[in-house]
Amino acid sequence: MKHSKKTPKTSSGNKNKGNEIAGIYNKVLAEYKKGEIGYATIGILAQSCISSIAVLLVLMNDMPTYTKMVLLFIVTIFAMAFNGAVLAQQKSKITLNLLIISVVFSCGVILANLI
Repeated sequence: MKHSKKTPKTSSGNKNKGNEIAGIYNKVLAEYKKGEIGYATIGILAQSCISSIAVLLVLMNDMPTYTKMVLLFIVTIFAMAFNGAVLAQQKSKITLNLLIISVVFSCGVILANLI
């Protein structure tokens, strides 16, 4: 075994997927930094529309009132956090992260209420 010419086996590629996601995120962040004013404006419009759809579906769904209020609170907090970060002119990375969190959470609420 000591003098064997076999190549070592690699893992199934899970490490490469993490690097791919990080690479995509870094490209999106660099693009966001280039046109931050325009992307922030589009982000506020799109994210506000998606969040309002999530709120509408939560209110239309039959669930306990306490659960509705908690979901409404969380969706609203994420939406307001992004809007506030843009208005306060926070760093690009912070605003982009808040945008991603808000959109992903709102889409998750939308999907959960449609199923």
